[in-house]
Amino acid sequence: MKISVSMYSLHKVVNKENWTVLDFIDYAKSISLDGVELLDIYWKDKEAEIEQVKRVLEDEQMIVSAYDVTNNFVKETAEERKQQGEKVLDGIRVAKQLGTDVVRVFCGDLNGELTYKDGQNWIVEGLKACATLAEEEKIYLAIENHGLLAGKSEQVEEIIQKVNSPYVKSTFDTGNFLLVHEEPTKAFERLKDKIVHVHFKDFRKKRKDENIPAFLSVKEEELIGTVPGDGQVDLDYIVKGLKNANYGGFLSVEYEGPDDPKTSTAEAVKRLRDLREA
Repeated sequence: MKISVSMYSLHKVVNKENWTVLDFIDYAKSISLDGVELLDIYWKDKEAEIEQVKRVLEDEQMIVSAYDVTNNFVKETAEERKQQGEKVLDGIRVAKQLGTDVVRVFCGDLNGELTYKDGQNWIVEGLKACATLAEEEKIYLAIENHGLLAGKSEQVEEIIQKVNSPYVKSTFDTGNFLLVHEEPTKAFERLKDKIVHVHFKDFRKKRKDENIPAFLSVKEEELIGTVPGDGQVDLDYIVKGLKNANYGGFLSVEYEGPDDPKTSTAEAVKRLRDLREA
C-alpha cells in the first residue's frame, strides 16, 4: 500500500498562500510521499499546467494516486445532470493524461426537499453514462461516501450494483461515515471488496466549550476534523483489514481539521506509515 495526500488537506493554505498544483507537489516532496491526489477545483490554467505537472512528477518519481472530480448528479433538470456528467468525462480524460487509473467521483448532496430515494435514479443514470468511457480507458470511477445524501455504505453498495460496471467502485473515506452515524468498521466490512482508493480521515465530537467551525451530521451532531488517530475511527482495524484483503492501492490522507494543515497533514502521514508497517 502506497501513501499520498489529497490536495484538499491543504485547502486553507492553498487559498491563503495562493498555491498552485506545483506548490502542493513541492510540499508533498518535502514529506516524502509516494503520490499526490489532485482535484479539478485547483487548476488555474489546466491545459498549460498539466504538462508542467507531468514533468515535475516524473522528475520527482512521484505519481498521481487519484484525480478528484467535484460533481453532483442530484439536480432536478436533465441539462444540469448532463453538465455534471461532462465534469466526470473530462475527469477521465485528465486522469488518463496524468497517468492515474482512479477518478474520485461524488453522487450528490442534499438539495432542498430531495431525498436519497429521489436522487438515486439520477445518480445511477449519470454514472452509467460515464462508465462507458471509463471502461474504454480502463479508469475507475471511485464513488466517495461524501455528503449526507448518499453517504452510507449500503447506499454506495447499491449504486455500484445498479450501475453494474467493473470500473465503478469505492473511494472509502474512513471518516465520512460518522457524518451519517455509521460505524466505519462496519462500513468497511460491507465495501472492502469494492475499494480502489482510500481517504485516511478522522473526526471527533465537538465539545460544548469550543467555538470553531464543525461538520454537521444528519442528526445535527457537530463533528471536528482531527489528525487521524485523535478521533473516533478505528483506523488500525481498517488498515489491517486492507492488508488482509491484499489491497494494493493508495491510502490518501485527507485532513479537514482546524489546526495548521501543513503540520497536521505531515503528522497524519507519519501515523499512517506506522500503521502500515505495524
